[in-house]
Amino acid sequence: MDKMLSLPDDLIRPAHEILDPHALARELEGIRNSTPDATRARTQVVARLNAARLAGAAAIAEGLAAEPFAARKTTRAYTWLTDCILIEVLAQARASLPADTTAQLGDFAVCAVGGYGRGEMAPFSDVDLLFLTRKAITPGLEALIEAMLYVLWDLHLKVGHSSRTIRECLKLGGEDYTIRTALMETRFLAGDAPLVDQLNDKLWSDLFKGTEKEFIEAKLEERYNRHQKQGGQRYVVEPNVKEGKGGLRDLQSLYWIGKYVHGVQSVGELVRLGLFTRDEYATFQKAEDFLWAVRCHLHLLANRPQDQLTFDMQVQVAERMGYRDRGGRRGVEHFMQAYFRQANAVGELTRIFLTQLEAENVKGDAMLERVFRRRPKIGAPYKVVHGRLAVADEDSFLKDKMNMLRVFDEGLRTGMLLHPDAMRMVHANLDKIDDAMREDPEAAKIFLGTLLKHGNPERGLRRMNELGLLAAFIPEFEPIVAMMQFNMYHHYTVDEHTIQCISNLAAIEHGDLQEELPVASTILAEGVNRRVLYVALLLHDIGKGREEEHAVLGAKIARKVAPRLGLTPEECDTVEWLVRYHLLMSDMAQKRDIADPRTVRDFAKAVRSRDRLDLLTVLTVCDIRGVGPGTWNNWKAQLLRTLYRQTRKALETGLEELNRTHRGQEAQRMLAEKLIGWSQEDIERELARHYPPYWQGLHVSTQAAFAGMLRGGLPVDEIRIDLKADDDHDATRALFAMADHPGIFARLSGALALVGANVVDARTYTTVDGYATAAFWVQDAEGAPYEASRLPRLTQMIHKILRGEVVTREAMQDRDRIKKRERAFKVSTSVAFDNEGSEIYTIIEVDTRDRPGLLHDLTRTLAASNVQISSAVIATYGEQVVDTFYVKDMFGLKLFSDSKQKALEAKLREAIAAGQERARS
Repeated sequence: MDKMLSLPDDLIRPAHEILDPHALARELEGIRNSTPDATRARTQVVARLNAARLAGAAAIAEGLAAEPFAARKTTRAYTWLTDCILIEVLAQARASLPADTTAQLGDFAVCAVGGYGRGEMAPFSDVDLLFLTRKAITPGLEALIEAMLYVLWDLHLKVGHSSRTIRECLKLGGEDYTIRTALMETRFLAGDAPLVDQLNDKLWSDLFKGTEKEFIEAKLEERYNRHQKQGGQRYVVEPNVKEGKGGLRDLQSLYWIGKYVHGVQSVGELVRLGLFTRDEYATFQKAEDFLWAVRCHLHLLANRPQDQLTFDMQVQVAERMGYRDRGGRRGVEHFMQAYFRQANAVGELTRIFLTQLEAENVKGDAMLERVFRRRPKIGAPYKVVHGRLAVADEDSFLKDKMNMLRVFDEGLRTGMLLHPDAMRMVHANLDKIDDAMREDPEAAKIFLGTLLKHGNPERGLRRMNELGLLAAFIPEFEPIVAMMQFNMYHHYTVDEHTIQCISNLAAIEHGDLQEELPVASTILAEGVNRRVLYVALLLHDIGKGREEEHAVLGAKIARKVAPRLGLTPEECDTVEWLVRYHLLMSDMAQKRDIADPRTVRDFAKAVRSRDRLDLLTVLTVCDIRGVGPGTWNNWKAQLLRTLYRQTRKALETGLEELNRTHRGQEAQRMLAEKLIGWSQEDIERELARHYPPYWQGLHVSTQAAFAGMLRGGLPVDEIRIDLKADDDHDATRALFAMADHPGIFARLSGALALVGANVVDARTYTTVDGYATAAFWVQDAEGAPYEASRLPRLTQMIHKILRGEVVTREAMQDRDRIKKRERAFKVSTSVAFDNEGSEIYTIIEVDTRDRPGLLHDLTRTLAASNVQISSAVIATYGEQVVDTFYVKDMFGLKLFSDSKQKALEAKLREAIAAGQERARS
């Protein structure tokens, strides 16, 4: 017998506003009865069904827009709407069959399975159906199923279907855990209801019973593989709401396991069984509601089944769910912080649930060994349970609230993972951590011991953070927990970035990165104040997310927190300084020309001592490496090493050593030694042809290459190009020599942009005898040097562009594009002029949105304004770029005039705005 659909009262909109199934059935029956032509009747029925489906879906979407967090009522509404449509599709299919075919249908039932069977549907979820038969499928039933499927496809529904007997269900379910899981959520829709009851009885008695251990093992294996495929960690910048770590599939897996092992029909029943507390069940519901709401909004915005929160979708979902800009942060950042906090809650629930199953000796040994490693026994107040550190007596343990800190220290000391019951207990008693405990020297000693005494504290810190203990003990840390920075540069949330930085520091200390990080490794081997360094790293980004500049606010916060952690007044001063200036070395190395003696001199004056230089160098290395995979490279390493060594030398020998004359003489001496086989006359000619700035900015190997390119002179119309991999800098060095003329820098940057090269550093010089030399360091689209096999072709293409065979501005229009998923990022433009940072140049710093043609637009604008570019330093941070130019005016002077600066700034801003509009079109 077919299922009779009642009007439920728990949907996002009143059921009759979504669809009236009885009125629809009468209307469709009327169409069939009044239209003799079966083909025409079918067309009209399908059209009316589709209109009803679309109208119902629109009503549900309107309801969700009005109540953007009402996920359960929404998923139930989509399920109910689909049920109504399915029943009428079945009626239409039956009516379309001849009477003799209908008589041969046999016993069958139409069932919903999978997510549809569970009653949880997003706007574009698959419609998974099981056509269940008592015996082998008859020709009549096969015709009915085919007729149904054609109608469903005409309705543009994505249908997954299978036709099986009970015996086949048991056989295939026994072979495939995905099929077994889907069958576990079989829901009767129409046909022979007792047949479905019989299937369910057989599943539980013949298939599920006695196989609990294997099922759990399979689900955990599936979970592990799914997480690895999605990135292996919770804080992925573009998370998958369904499949990612901490996503809906993790919650569904808990329910599946609970149902399979205990036969529960709802997650709420797990409370009665003691697997969850009431608070934990409330957390489950809150996380599930949030994630389902996000998924429904995603589907509606994309108008298709999309489960990945891409950057552009994050902004739109945040807006639909009511997150607004406030407190110096964008609405999307508030939204993603909420998302990651829910994902973290899912992780905690998973740990708790698996622990309870383990206590019942259900979990398989193989997965047990992967997730929890066994350790030797230890003494009171702890015990070892399943190889993990557990609390022997909870009441006595909590009498000394310091134990809530000690347990993490003990976990690191013994190398054991904490038992989830111990973590559960800590989380439930966070209210015991009060101001008195935060000010207690003993608590500070325990906490610093956790940071400093046991190798890498990463695992302990991450557990402290996930359980809320880190924010309870250091309340100033709470705002950055799960805080997402909405840009393409940062791979992690602020708290996870902090933990990654500390993990990098521990790895350097341990000697794991000696070859990759020789300077930082040597500094730590020679000895620094570890207390200062670890605390400064812990606090360096603690001021993020507020309206005040985060390094300034962070320094103020550090001034309050550091004394509580037991640091001396002198140590507190150093921590405060490090937090305040934690970006200084990175900015100097990446945004300034470190070949200019003034850069090093200014940095040395800011640092003032070797101790602070050492601490800041290590902190900077850890900070950059902690941003995410691929952020650290040889280019940045070389810049930091050079700045460190030059500053250390200046601090040791005096700042007067940093002068152009001294450097120039040394550079000329080294080049003369390098020009083996050259006559003294040729060497002297080469040394005399360059102006003083030439000797400051280039390595001797590059100067030697230019000497060879210029030897004997070159014709007026000839351009010599030398491309070579510079492995020390993770870039390709591109050298150009030609007759000097205005706008060379713009022409070269345009040519390089057209071949897809990203410029990371560049400098140009003119010679006494009228030549121009230009050195660019470029990377491919992946941020790596070009492969040697590509260099000849690249050289040929650049020659073609420079000869004028390609019009740069026209060709650039096709390449200068911002990808759709990256358009949601907002980057404000700033243009700053600095006449103090260099003795002979004005420094123009342009901070704006990056795009392929930006450097060409800027340099062309500068050339058109009669501004001579000596060098350019390009620092890229995801979608943001800082282009720094060292320039003079046409008379070789600095740009001192305010009116000239304002006029030039206006032209640069106009070029940027025009380029961005072109790139978005």
